[in-house]
Amino acid sequence: MMPRTLLSLLLCLSCAGAALAAQPLQAWIDAAPAGGVLRLLPGIYDGPATITKPLTLEGNGEVVIDGGGRGTVLTVRADGVTLRGLILRGSGDSHDALDGGVMAEGRALLIEDNVLEDVLFGITLHDVHGSTVRGNRIRSRGDDPAYRGDGLRLWYSTRNRIEGNDIAQVRDVTVTNSPRNRFVGNAVRESRRALNFLFSHRSVVENNVFEHNAAGVVALNSDGMLVRGNRIMHARDVSGACIALKEISAALVQDNEIVHCAHGIMADSPTDPINRVVFAGNLIAHNVTGVHFYGVRGGHIAMDNTFRGNLWPVTIVGDGDPLNDTWWGNAWDDYEGFDLDGDGRGDRPHEIYAYADRIWLETPDTTFFRNSPVLELLDFLERLAPFAAPALILRDTAPRMP
Repeated sequence: MMPRTLLSLLLCLSCAGAALAAQPLQAWIDAAPAGGVLRLLPGIYDGPATITKPLTLEGNGEVVIDGGGRGTVLTVRADGVTLRGLILRGSGDSHDALDGGVMAEGRALLIEDNVLEDVLFGITLHDVHGSTVRGNRIRSRGDDPAYRGDGLRLWYSTRNRIEGNDIAQVRDVTVTNSPRNRFVGNAVRESRRALNFLFSHRSVVENNVFEHNAAGVVALNSDGMLVRGNRIMHARDVSGACIALKEISAALVQDNEIVHCAHGIMADSPTDPINRVVFAGNLIAHNVTGVHFYGVRGGHIAMDNTFRGNLWPVTIVGDGDPLNDTWWGNAWDDYEGFDLDGDGRGDRPHEIYAYADRIWLETPDTTFFRNSPVLELLDFLERLAPFAAPALILRDTAPRMP
């Protein structure tokens, strides 16, 4: 039997002349043996094409696969497939069919160092497990984010590693019914939601950069989330949040930079009364609202965070006892106290109360008037001579000196 590396070379040589003009890619895929390596010569190849056997397809950054505006450029329906160094473009425009650059099903897949441009959806993983998507550059098409496709889409896919991808100008990165995936070192910019989780438990989001999106990390019904070491900045939408957690039993949000968003962190209470949602070691700075809790039933732990330059450091909407939450060791730029014993902690607790600003918390229609002279005057008068007892929002029992 002919060695696979030699057969790969012969395939490249045989198509040397033909590769100069666009030619159907499917014929070369069909001719390659299962488990072989197909190294295409530089040029343009016509798609769409489908891989149904273990195969490595390499382009060295000089091979363009053009879908011609029809369907998905490259479809994978096999285990052990590698796509490397390809330029994929020209998908169809159907949102219902998820037309895009790559549609993949299988196990042990490797999709790395590809460029996806002028495609509706980028990479869709459908029932993909134990695979890696790494170092790809992904762009959708269209100006309005709602009309674009998802840059990356996971559906019923588990234990995959999404690493070092450059994703911009897409709709969302969507993860649905896909637990135990890791998102490490990616950049998502100029899109709607950088990461959108739904029923995707035990997900890890680590060391990513999310900038200039309408929202950063949004998670719904996804227990055991770990969001650590990310830079999440400039969520420009009026209701945008760097991190939004809803109906989640347990989560750890740790060591992130959460800067310049409408809301730094939004969260309701854990769905399980025993579990906790923990915020630790984060920088929460220059947001309209640093942390916003709604439907307060307790269950939050906030420790060793730094609050700096937020218009409102913390706001709470809903009934419940704020003392059911634990605040300890956070640094507050508006703390009014001393550290006479030199232990790095304030000698008196840091407390935040709602005065006149409770008007817009309890009556959302008045939110438009926040920071207006009238509300500022009411707030000043309330603090000077309260008409009624102010509402306690939080008490940090050992504030860290800023």
